[in-house]
Amino acid sequence: MHHTTDTRPSALLAMGPGIAERLLTPAHRDRLTGLVRTDPDLVAHRLADPSPQVAAALAEAEVLLTCWGAPPLTEAVLAAAPRLRAVVHAAGSVKHHITDACWERGIQVTSVAAANARPVAEYTLAAILFAGKNVLGSARRYRELRAAHDWREELDGWGNHGRTVGIVGASRTGRRVIELLRPFDFEVLLYDPYLEPAAATRLGVEPVSLDELCARSGIVSVHAPELPATRRLIGAAQLAAMPDGSTLINTARGSLIDEPALVTELVRGRLHAVLDVTDPELPPESSPLFDLPNVLLTPHIAGSLGNELHRMADQALDELQRFASGRPFADPIHGDALSRSA
Repeated sequence: MHHTTDTRPSALLAMGPGIAERLLTPAHRDRLTGLVRTDPDLVAHRLADPSPQVAAALAEAEVLLTCWGAPPLTEAVLAAAPRLRAVVHAAGSVKHHITDACWERGIQVTSVAAANARPVAEYTLAAILFAGKNVLGSARRYRELRAAHDWREELDGWGNHGRTVGIVGASRTGRRVIELLRPFDFEVLLYDPYLEPAAATRLGVEPVSLDELCARSGIVSVHAPELPATRRLIGAAQLAAMPDGSTLINTARGSLIDEPALVTELVRGRLHAVLDVTDPELPPESSPLFDLPNVLLTPHIAGSLGNELHRMADQALDELQRFASGRPFADPIHGDALSRSA
C-alpha cells in the first residue's frame, strides 16, 4: 500500500439511488478516479446509518460529491466525517442536504446551479417564443377544424415583434433567460427587490414593480427562489392585472403562484399558462390543469435531464479539480446568501 505518496484528497459520492449511474459517464468516472482517492462505484444513499464500507469511506472523506437525493449532513453525520472540508453538489439547490452544522464547521460548499440554469432557461425561451405566436392554441384549433381558415385574421395581434416579456427574479435562471432573449425583438421588464437599478441597466432590462410587470407584460415568466417571502408571490391581484390572452410561465416552484386563483383565470379562458411545476408537484388527478386547452403542463422537466446531467457532472468535476489542487471554488455558496436564493 503506497497511500502515503498519494496526495489526492479522499472523496465519497452521496446521492439518491440510480442517480450516479445517470450522472457519470465512463469518461467522468475515469476523470474522477484521477482527481481523488475514491471508489467511484461506492455511492452512499444513507449517511445516518451507513454500511461498514460507507462508514469507513465517510471517516476518511475530505470532500463529498453529492447530487439529487443526497442525505442531510446533520451534526451526527459530520461527527462521523472528521476530515470533511468540502461538498461539491452536482445539481442546483443545496438546501435539502446542507445544514447549519455544515456552515458552523466552516465546510466549503459549491453547486452546479449555473449548469442546471441553462436547460431551464432554454425551455423558458422556447415557451416564450411559442406563447408569443399562440402556437399551442393554433395547433389545437387546426386539429379541430381540419379545414381552410383565415389564420391571419384569427392570429391578428399575436407575434413576437416588440412583445413585452416580464421576468420575475434575477436569479441565475432569470439572468440566463434575459441573455437568451437579447437576439430577439422583445421589451424585457424585470422585477427583483434585491437588484440595484444599475444592475438592471447592465442587464439591459427595465426594472419595475411586480404589479406593473404583470399589467404591462404579454408573457410573464417566474424565476424567483422558493422562500417564505415568495409564497404565492403571484396572487389573485397580480393575475387579474395580466392582460387578456397573456401567458404565465412557471419553471421555478409551484408555491410561488396562488394556484387556485390561477385555475380560476384559466378555466375562464382569460389567461394561458405553461407550467413545469405545480403545487402540489403532482396535481390531483381531477385537476383541470391536465385538460384545459390553454395550459401546457409538463412534469418538472425544464431542469437537467438525460444528457444534460453530463453538463452538471463536467462542472462538478471542474470544481473537484480546483479543490484537489488547493484552489478556491469558482462558484462557492455562502450560508448567508441561502436565505434569499433557491
